[in-house]
Amino acid sequence: MAVKLTERQQQILDLIRSEISRTGFPPTRAEIARALGFKSANAAEDHLKALAKKGAIELTAGASRGIRLVESQGSNGIATRLEQAANALTQLLIPLVGRVAAGSPILAAEHVEREIGIEPALFGQTPDYLLRVRGLSMRDAGILDGDLLAVKKTPDARNGQIVVARIGDEVTVKRLSRIGNRIELLPENPDFQTIIVSPDDEFSLEGIAVGLIRTTPLH
Repeated sequence: MAVKLTERQQQILDLIRSEISRTGFPPTRAEIARALGFKSANAAEDHLKALAKKGAIELTAGASRGIRLVESQGSNGIATRLEQAANALTQLLIPLVGRVAAGSPILAAEHVEREIGIEPALFGQTPDYLLRVRGLSMRDAGILDGDLLAVKKTPDARNGQIVVARIGDEVTVKRLSRIGNRIELLPENPDFQTIIVSPDDEFSLEGIAVGLIRTTPLH
């Protein structure tokens, strides 16, 4: 029998599904609070813990957007639980990319610091690599200096997705905005300026963000 959710819990669950579908990311606590009119992110956290207790989601400690949807258990509940347990024992080795040298491929051997084992179920899509974040330009999206951004390689992305982009020799993490033929890379921090991609720029997408691993605790 499915666990009954309150109206507010169902709204939060629907929002999580919508954001994962739209951007590949679950929302942060602050984003949930803004979307649903809570006074603080703490209220969103309380509802998330209640959803986790009811088995609708799983929360991952140490991950800024560590929210994972749990499929309805139904009559296949035991099989699903066994499958989840088996997955937990099978880790994927994902390359961790540090600082990228100008003009060289992002997965060049000299950029890979080491390989990190992750659980396949941690992210909605399986990442091809983890990129160590530099700076605070995406702070308000919950992406901080030193975080490990999980990236899936793709040459294209939807409007509004967080992407790893290359402009000339520089690799950057920003939110993609397309307005007609105009491409902008938006920071999530008012201290940083929008990057406008001109037709003369050498521009390419290295991938889309599909998750985040926090390496240091929030203070």
